[in-house]
Amino acid sequence: MLSAVALFAAFSALLLSAVYSVPLDSRAGQTFTGDGTVYQPALGACGISNTADQLIVAVGHGLFDSYPGATANPNLNPICGKKLKASYNGKSVTVTVEDRCAGCAGADDLDFAQAAWTELGQTESTRIHGVKWEWV
Repeated sequence: MLSAVALFAAFSALLLSAVYSVPLDSRAGQTFTGDGTVYQPALGACGISNTADQLIVAVGHGLFDSYPGATANPNLNPICGKKLKASYNGKSVTVTVEDRCAGCAGADDLDFAQAAWTELGQTESTRIHGVKWEWV
């Protein structure tokens, strides 16, 4: 009987250690700074077709590819559907991650759909420096 209890305890400890070793996004609660650009969305890396009038964003490939839980299938990346708030020169917009920015040099760079870009007060430029953002 004692060995069954010991076996159960060992199995429970193993199971709990596996659950608690799943990586969490250690970047939560932080503010990040990167470049911002504007792009024309279509079928994104998250597997959803989007349009320029949506408040969506593509995150830098470095962040997208290394996000905890990411697999070889980008459609299943847990970053898809996450929301972030981006700010620039006193304007801000909350956007949903729907794509991966292959052309973004920095992991904290963001590529905005036109509607989100306009919310940030951008009508002329196609690249801005110093966009601050955080997960919401």
